[in-house]
Amino acid sequence: MFFHIIYLLYSKLYVFPYSMGFDGMLHVLMQKIIIFALSNYHPMKIIILGTAYPYRGGLAAFNERLAYEYQNQGHEVEIYTFTHQYPDFLFPGKTQYSTEPAPEGLKIVRKVHSYNPFNWIKVGREIKRKRPDVMITKFWLPFMAPCFGTIARIVRRNKHTRLISILDNVIPHEHRIGDKMFVRYFIRPTDGFVAMSKSVLADLRLFSADKPAVFSPHPLYDHYGKRLPREEALSLLKLSPDSRYVLFFGFIRGYKGLDLLLEAFADNRLKEDNAKLIVAGEFYGDSEPYLKQIKDLQIEDRIVLCTDFIPDSEVNRYFSAADIVAQPYKTATQSGVTQIAFHFEKPMLVTNVGGLPEIVPDGRIGYVTEPDPKQIADALHRFFAENKQAEFERNVVEEKKLYAWSEFIASIEKVMQ
Repeated sequence: MFFHIIYLLYSKLYVFPYSMGFDGMLHVLMQKIIIFALSNYHPMKIIILGTAYPYRGGLAAFNERLAYEYQNQGHEVEIYTFTHQYPDFLFPGKTQYSTEPAPEGLKIVRKVHSYNPFNWIKVGREIKRKRPDVMITKFWLPFMAPCFGTIARIVRRNKHTRLISILDNVIPHEHRIGDKMFVRYFIRPTDGFVAMSKSVLADLRLFSADKPAVFSPHPLYDHYGKRLPREEALSLLKLSPDSRYVLFFGFIRGYKGLDLLLEAFADNRLKEDNAKLIVAGEFYGDSEPYLKQIKDLQIEDRIVLCTDFIPDSEVNRYFSAADIVAQPYKTATQSGVTQIAFHFEKPMLVTNVGGLPEIVPDGRIGYVTEPDPKQIADALHRFFAENKQAEFERNVVEEKKLYAWSEFIASIEKVMQ
């Protein structure tokens, strides 16, 4: 960003020179300042370690979008991703792989085997020899700590590369034996951290009290295309324009509270509001309890199940069709779904857990409730009954400016200093 601003200023001064006299002197002075700044600008060599194409999902999308932002700023970026990401017992979904075309203009190499220690040593030595200025690791699961931690320990031996981690979670939503031991192993060689919620930053301080760390919220997921006209989106999804739609989006896991939202939809007020729930995402576990709940609550006619993985090219259909996006999580740190909703300028309902209330101001761009079906139903009914959509969407347009990628990269640079 700095490089592009300087270049733009220089171009403007060159094309539109000031007149002679004081303005001319000022012009010469500005040119000297700009030339000095350009001569001291040094593009960085950056390696991002983590999920990327051909893997799918939010982690891959984040790392790829981060790489694009760094490239746009003039830096050299390479992503080291997995040959093997998860063993089957950690991946209950249908497939780990994307069906989309590879992202254009990114250098992605598949070299990391997350559960082969010999591979960690090999990859660590390779990155150590490359001497990147910074290696950025996206950390979300203690299972990855031995792999990432070992690579980091080897890379830091070159006494040049700064090791920075972006933290989705420190303590995971679903706890396993050994989590804390693994997390400590990962944290020790890392130089600095960017936590994407205040609760994650607080969790980090349980393991490291003095390492540089900042809170910087999840930036926008702005690579899913443009918002479509509502009628076009509904037509593509084969849905009636006469109903109102609440969207639950993303992988379906127990902590995300879909069962709470389904119970809320049994509230007769939402039936009178002609509200329907779109469930768009793949089940990460047994679907039967949810299907049974829908049947027992007798709400089959108001639930739209789209429970295959949603490819990137179709995400805009679901968000463009929705009146409001619901995240009824039982536990959370932060969520990429909120940043997709920001991109498409959609109101949100979130629960008062983790970092979700930090980025969805209650009553301004949506609602914050407790993870309780009645409170969720109350808020959704109020949204429809008071016709809040237009007001909330206007406010989302302003609020989304806080989540620019340039701001997130500035946070990374802060912990690198």
